[in-house]
Amino acid sequence: MNSVTGIDFGTTNSVVAQLQPDGSVRTARFPIGAIEADVFRTVLCFWGEDTVGRNHLNHAAGPAAIEAYLEDPLGSRLIMSMKTYLAQRSFTQTRLFGRPHTLEQLVAMFLRQLLKHEPSDRAVTVLGRPVRFAGETADDVFGESRLRGACREAGLGEVEVAFEPEAAGYRFTRGLNSAATVLIADFGGGTSDFSLLRFEPGAVSRVTPLATDGVGIAGDSFDYRIIDHVVSPLLGKGSTYNVMGKDMPIPAEYFSAFARWHRLSMMRTPRTLREIADVARTSAHPEQLATLIRIVEEELGFHLYRVVSAAKAELSHAERTTLSFHHEGVAIEQTITRADFERWIAPDLAKLSATTDRVLAQAGLDEGDIDRVFLTGGTAFVPAVRGLFERRFGCARVACGGEFVSVAEGLALIGADRVSRLTSKPA
Repeated sequence: MNSVTGIDFGTTNSVVAQLQPDGSVRTARFPIGAIEADVFRTVLCFWGEDTVGRNHLNHAAGPAAIEAYLEDPLGSRLIMSMKTYLAQRSFTQTRLFGRPHTLEQLVAMFLRQLLKHEPSDRAVTVLGRPVRFAGETADDVFGESRLRGACREAGLGEVEVAFEPEAAGYRFTRGLNSAATVLIADFGGGTSDFSLLRFEPGAVSRVTPLATDGVGIAGDSFDYRIIDHVVSPLLGKGSTYNVMGKDMPIPAEYFSAFARWHRLSMMRTPRTLREIADVARTSAHPEQLATLIRIVEEELGFHLYRVVSAAKAELSHAERTTLSFHHEGVAIEQTITRADFERWIAPDLAKLSATTDRVLAQAGLDEGDIDRVFLTGGTAFVPAVRGLFERRFGCARVACGGEFVSVAEGLALIGADRVSRLTSKPA
């Protein structure tokens, strides 16, 4: 059988898994400096280059894209969180160095780079999709259609699509030796997805989806909570400036861009920077807005978010940590306690709990009907997230595993089963 490939195209990271001849699954490894990783950053970088009087547009993906961007942040354009816009009809195209690119074209460019070292003789490629795409106006059918269009643009041939939480729990359910109703919670960078599955073992194991739901809250949302409560107040949020003798709040839109660090690039226009400088002249704390201008001008969003993500990870096993960011005149040194962090993410936890309620109601089940709970994705490490499910279902029923690779591995196994069913049908 030709190879089966599972692709977990994520908001922040992507993972590729290949089915092996013996039925096992191998996760692709990607070089990052002197090491290899099984995750590939979901990012593209573009930059122009004059060649024989013509402007040639170059691009790179993953770690190479980040390197290219950091080498010349002012002369390049970074594209991140492409998955976030798939289901948004308002996003049609963007211009890169004067050339229009559709979202399907951008995703296709990324997928080609992601798969360039993998076998091309695939029987089938199985791509994951969230149960609910990110965004308040998300159109899930449109989002999947765009995802399929990007796969065609990338030349992937036959493509199957499966829900990410179903894939995340696929290997887990295979390890069960008795019938069980399993709740799978898959926490990505942009979305958190839930599936209820009924697993029945036998000569041919059967997995029956009972209900699915999702919400646009995950790891990136938690990062933003830290930015919003720790960093933004040091950059002028909550402060005031004077207009004709009247104190006015610093415009909130200066800080909403921090929800996704790459959006800070959109503020790096002469008009916006002049506006912030004008506000700073009559503000109560002009030095704070001066720091904001420096962060925007110097394209420090990526560096800042790496520090924020590291602080969040530290709080998964420590009661407090220090967010320390220093870069050419920008100095941020703030202590964060786990208790504070959990208070900040409380609204997000409530939405995760409400989504769990919906998926149970959709299946007509209650908490006592659930035999096992499987959590996967980076946010599963957050104690408050795991605690939410342990309180509801009991510690003995909750398990974690394959936090970053379980979806891709499950997609490859789903592909193997689908191909097997097709080839076993009588002619």
